[in-house]
Amino acid sequence: MKPTTDQDKEYITIVLDAIRVCAQYKPKFGQGSKRDGLTLDQFRELYQDDAFYSWFGLDNPMMYAAHKAAGGMTSIYRQIGIGCERLFRKIISDSLALSEEDVTWSYQVTTPSGRRRTLYLDGRVPLDEIVDSEKKYRFREWMKQSAQALDVEDRVFQSLSGVVFEVRQGYKSKDSKRQNADIANAATAYTRGYFPCAVILSNQIDSDVSTRYRTEKWSVLTGVIGANNPLISTYDFMRDIVGYDLATFLRQNSSIFQNEIDTILHSLLAPVSL
Repeated sequence: MKPTTDQDKEYITIVLDAIRVCAQYKPKFGQGSKRDGLTLDQFRELYQDDAFYSWFGLDNPMMYAAHKAAGGMTSIYRQIGIGCERLFRKIISDSLALSEEDVTWSYQVTTPSGRRRTLYLDGRVPLDEIVDSEKKYRFREWMKQSAQALDVEDRVFQSLSGVVFEVRQGYKSKDSKRQNADIANAATAYTRGYFPCAVILSNQIDSDVSTRYRTEKWSVLTGVIGANNPLISTYDFMRDIVGYDLATFLRQNSSIFQNEIDTILHSLLAPVSL
């Protein structure tokens, strides 16, 4: 294993800082105003004051533990995704010599009530801001081949000035609201001159969702290993197009991430003390 560099240490910290939020997870039990969730004592008071729940004994501390574990697991997936989104943005910034402003993309929409709302995607690569001519050429060729694979018309491709990314750790659900939002993002990206790409770090994406996104002209990269194809593999794309071997970084530092997750899981699953 190669020695951990200062850059690696920075990247590790980006991911760990996001994951460690999970250790503080407390369930809210529908009490939305309590941002930090309920403690065991608050939970028991809430449920004991509810005649129906108390009749069934749902104020049992084990019920609190079950909610804490279930919500905490969801939080782990979410925070891994957030950490990897931040890591992805930092890597493309470092590898392609792009500024924080370069790698950030948002746009505004008007809601039915007339309010202006800002929507963000997880990363951006504007071709004109890549100074290194070889890297710029490599990135544009990847865009061209990806667009051809999706049957994007050449005149549309010629209008594109870069790529915008949506980064996810996985996509197991068929949440139609999320799909519709992503498809709307893709349509907006094309109108603003950007090629939309979904970057999935794992292999966990529903096949129907993947097919729908590609039909809507999203490039979809997943966490397949050994494909040697940057048009379909997140890790091949990162290594061959961006210029950073993300798979090797994650593999070499996996014990650090595994130990952190193990600590959090023990905290979430530990018996609740009264």
